[in-house]
Amino acid sequence: MKTDTMNTQKTRSPWAWVPTLYFAQGLPYVAVMTIAVIMYKRLGLSNTEIALYTSWLYLPWVIKPLWSPFVDLVKTKRAWVVAMQGLIAAGFAGVAFFIPTTYFVQMSLAFFWLLAFSSATHDIAADGFYMLGLSTGDQSLFVGIRNTAYRLATVFGQGVLVMFAGALESGLIFPSIKGNIPVAWSITFYLLAGIFVALALYHNWILPHAAADVKRPNLSADRIFKDFALTFVSFFKKKNLGLMFFFILTYRLGESQLVKIASPFLLDAGDKGGLGLTTSSVGMIYGTIGVVALLVGGIIGGFLISRNGFKAWIIPMAIAINVPDLLYVWLAWATPDNIWLISTAVAIEQIGYGFGFTAYMLYLIYIAAGEHKTAHYAIATGFMALGMMLPGMIAGWIQETLGYTNFFIWVCVCTIPGILASILVKKQIDPEFGRKK
Repeated sequence: MKTDTMNTQKTRSPWAWVPTLYFAQGLPYVAVMTIAVIMYKRLGLSNTEIALYTSWLYLPWVIKPLWSPFVDLVKTKRAWVVAMQGLIAAGFAGVAFFIPTTYFVQMSLAFFWLLAFSSATHDIAADGFYMLGLSTGDQSLFVGIRNTAYRLATVFGQGVLVMFAGALESGLIFPSIKGNIPVAWSITFYLLAGIFVALALYHNWILPHAAADVKRPNLSADRIFKDFALTFVSFFKKKNLGLMFFFILTYRLGESQLVKIASPFLLDAGDKGGLGLTTSSVGMIYGTIGVVALLVGGIIGGFLISRNGFKAWIIPMAIAINVPDLLYVWLAWATPDNIWLISTAVAIEQIGYGFGFTAYMLYLIYIAAGEHKTAHYAIATGFMALGMMLPGMIAGWIQETLGYTNFFIWVCVCTIPGILASILVKKQIDPEFGRKK
């Protein structure tokens, strides 16, 4: 078996499939969570509708741990990856087809649900295949590559594709459709569908047939359900459970609402309290500059924790992820028209978010330590998604009730519980956790 695995790796270099696999993992997520928000705003939906509908799409990632064990029962991880990429392509094509219709909201949301469930299942299969298709040494070597590929997908989705849609709207690419916003976004989603058809075909050819990636005939649904139930129950027997959930659900309480309204705020006209930016400008500022700043913040956070440990940085990181939200209060109050001022404010907020989010992810790793750590981490990430979904659902209604300036003040108030949770959690953390030995 070892020889077969080595031969497989010689014929299928990880460089040929790891970057594309994680690019494919990141792109549908950013399409569902961010591109959909911008598209619906350009198609005329209210902020209340946008926040409610797109926040519901977090649900597949919330409940992903519940069906992840059953991916082991049917076919191989490789087969799941290719099949889900095909379904994602179908989802993008469905969204594209129905955008120009009068019932685009209902039908596009239906296909976004297909996308969301397919993407969440693809996450399970891709992460499993990564562990089965690579040696332990290669897993460590390529962890940075996979994370970079995922972030590149975010830049491509939030940045390049949104700018592409903006160029279509303005007639820079096809002058004949200038001003036809539904057709512009329909073409953009057809492009996404084509990308995923190509990815599915490529991965069906290039992914190695790893010796360890086989169906497990000795497993039964009943056995898996019982094992998972025991693992799930053991998660709720952890110490300081109340504080743990307080941290998970409040650390990003402000950000969970801000992220749903940031793009609509940048796009809305001045008479509605927004900054009146074009679609292409939002793609550049929020989707490109902002994402690069987010990545830089995460790199800095990881470096500092490796030097001084998680405990030393948890409170500064909690402040960094929350306090820069005040910049949106200033943007809403001052409504500057200088593109560089706006870009700088967004970049600072996103650097803080990337820096502070490092603490959040490390805390999930910290609480998952011990027996069943993989399953417990998956459960923790489900609650992480829940913490984004529930507040995000009402963010649009709150904004339309309060107006943009007061909404962003409300967001800043919502950051206080997360900072408090960090202060309380710090007392329990091992000073050596996260420090590079």
